[in-house]
Amino acid sequence: MNNLQKRKSIRIENYDYSTPGAYFITVCVHNRKPILWNVGAATCRPNLSKIGSMVETAILQIPKHYPMVSVDKYCVMPDHIHMILSIHTNENGRQIAAPTVSTLIGHMKRWVSMQIGYSVWQKSFIDRVIRNEKSYHAVWEYIENNPIKLDTASDMPDFENM
Repeated sequence: MNNLQKRKSIRIENYDYSTPGAYFITVCVHNRKPILWNVGAATCRPNLSKIGSMVETAILQIPKHYPMVSVDKYCVMPDHIHMILSIHTNENGRQIAAPTVSTLIGHMKRWVSMQIGYSVWQKSFIDRVIRNEKSYHAVWEYIENNPIKLDTASDMPDFENM
């Protein structure tokens, strides 16, 4: 018998995470090790480490592999990343077959792990469905200003109730 507690799901029950819309994603490094920036990097202009540069490359590759997905905004922090991913419809407004957000993030994390030969990632990731334009702009500003403030992933405001 397994005595480990089952992790509580942070996903919205019965929500299709391949639905067109915007998603705020946070992915953390295992044990929150600050390996994505070089030591002593200036906070207003991050100096990405080799691993941080690979993470940035992986983020920028997402729309190349999934044309129906755009990375509207992203930020590589010392120990985590933030992104706004948008899944789009076609020119007629129809939903295009798209991978789920979990599939997208899983592919990105695996690619980085394959490049360096081991995984640097914490299990899972944090996602929030961005439900309106006000919330989208608040998330955009948060990501834009995150390197200046050096906030941690646990310091995120509640964008759900905007």
